[in-house]
Amino acid sequence: MPAPGPRNAITDVPGLSVGHATDERVRSGVTVLLCGPDGNGAGWAGGVDVRGGGPGTRETEVLAPENLVGRAHAIVLTGGSAFGLAAADGVAAALSQQGMGLVLRPGTPAVPLVPAAVLYDLANGGDKDWGLEPPYRALGLRAVAAAGHEVAQGLVGAGRGAMAGLVPGGIGTASIDLGDGLVVGALVAANPLGSVFMPDGRTYWAWPFEIGGEFGGRVPAGPMDVTDPVPALSRLAVHRQPTPGANTTIAAVAASAALTTAECKRVAMMAQDGIARAARPAHTPYDGDTVFAVAHGAALPAEGGSRWAQVARIGSAAADCLARAIARAVFHAGDGRPGSGHHAT
Repeated sequence: MPAPGPRNAITDVPGLSVGHATDERVRSGVTVLLCGPDGNGAGWAGGVDVRGGGPGTRETEVLAPENLVGRAHAIVLTGGSAFGLAAADGVAAALSQQGMGLVLRPGTPAVPLVPAAVLYDLANGGDKDWGLEPPYRALGLRAVAAAGHEVAQGLVGAGRGAMAGLVPGGIGTASIDLGDGLVVGALVAANPLGSVFMPDGRTYWAWPFEIGGEFGGRVPAGPMDVTDPVPALSRLAVHRQPTPGANTTIAAVAASAALTTAECKRVAMMAQDGIARAARPAHTPYDGDTVFAVAHGAALPAEGGSRWAQVARIGSAAADCLARAIARAVFHAGDGRPGSGHHAT
């Protein structure tokens, strides 16, 4: 049976690293997914799917299958709403200094491709009186410097100021090893309008996908009425007119396979279902749900059936990993339950 990789993190996909930078005074932060060297400097194949009604993004069109490049050197997830997009400037500058990026003419700077997505955390009580110098470019630089294979979860990086419905959100990650060298992983900053809990207020919607008690091992005590389309612990149940764009789940999924840009797009589309499995309601007009997909590795084995069948398998695994990562984000943030505490591990 498939099982998580050794870290149960997106960094189980070879070549990937993750860095967080957190500003406790601002109660916000930045998380960067770095795509390791691919051998020719072009970056990893990538795709993106934007499904929420209030997104904030950068360079998503770079990943459109009909456009020229379709690749990425890093993915940035950040707080700060529109101000947070400056984090990608810091990441791009740091990577260029390391020689990562496209060199279009000899002697010119390397140009990294750094797509990004933001979540709204401006109303969480942190000090946002930053004048003309929001902290996000500097946080992007710090996130690159902090990148490694161990991934802290909970109230760190882009998830520092996040909420999941009415409880703390955060950063979460998960992976699955499908065998034959094929590993799929997810990284998420969970800030959804919807609730991550079933009507009992303790069981995660994602519980059927949990592996090894990774988010508490809670299962329903018995049958529950889940017919209400707006669960009580969602912000929509409390605020009948939420602020558009003030909620979102932003994520990246990855696979150790040689996929095309179009195939990455399909994986990102399928992975969006992981949000719907873990938060209810999902993809609302008030959310900015955005999922990136990156891939690099060996060619898909021919004996596994048709190529598109294997892409479907990867996309299904990515959706499961994303659902698990969302629950893990909230679990590691403390999930609002008495005595749970807020922690980042």
